Amino acid sequence: MDMNIASIRVLKQIIPITIGAALYAFGLQCFVIPNQLMEGGVTGIAVLLNYIFELPMSITTLIINIPLFLVGWKLLGHKKMIFSIYGSVALSGFLALFEHSQIASIISYEKSSDAMLIVLYAGITLGAGLGIVFRYGGTTGGIDIVARILNRWKGFSMGQIILVADAIIIGVSIFYISLDKILYTLVMVFIASKMIDFIQNGAYTAKAFSIITDQGEKIAKKITHELDRGVTILPAKGAYSGTTKKVVYCVVARSETHRLKQLVRSIDPIAFIVIHEVQDVLGEGFKEEED
Repeated sequence: MDMNIASIRVLKQIIPITIGAALYAFGLQCFVIPNQLMEGGVTGIAVLLNYIFELPMSITTLIINIPLFLVGWKLLGHKKMIFSIYGSVALSGFLALFEHSQIASIISYEKSSDAMLIVLYAGITLGAGLGIVFRYGGTTGGIDIVARILNRWKGFSMGQIILVADAIIIGVSIFYISLDKILYTLVMVFIASKMIDFIQNGAYTAKAFSIITDQGEKIAKKITHELDRGVTILPAKGAYSGTTKKVVYCVVARSETHRLKQLVRSIDPIAFIVIHEVQDVLGEGFKEEED
């Protein structure tokens, strides 16, 4: 039974990482390469080598990543790096598939008059692919490994780290690629970084209510019974008046926001309500954390 559970958990990571790697490779071969755009990180180096020497990206990305695999193995641990190595190998495999098939040439999008549309498609595709890979514990190698290390130890946004690193590497490519392509590429990686953060932080959003009231117990009981949501009651004291009150804290789905406001007003019309945007929610009643 334990082996079956472990296998299911591994599959829950491997399948999304595979899909993300395929989507990222698709974006590279169908939007970036046909339109002479650039990328950042190790992939950007591979793209540049492909433009200059026509070297296959499927091979160069894997070769350049080997030293980073060793560093990541030491700092992130073998459990994290197993999925990172798998993501990198999967990316190289899908790149090879596109390189040796007619798929990319058939469905690639190349049209100079729609440059911004190309940039938009490329940014969304690349960002979605990387975001899925990151969300399920993998990377596609290169700067992704560095970004995961800094995200873990320093708390920096992975999208921001990748954006800065990409800008540096893309800046170097100005000697080989026209300036207008570089400028389009910067827009593309900005869109990709936002897409990465969007998927990393969670597409699902909720609302957190902080309700300052004299009727804390009544409101909490009503929320528990009518909305079936967990509630936390915190003691509070007014700084100016010195009056003791209660702060009722509760997180609900966006669709329940109006109902909760009405519920609070029906009990305490003068309650002070602060509504916070919640980017990602894990736990009972919402979604379970990925293993």
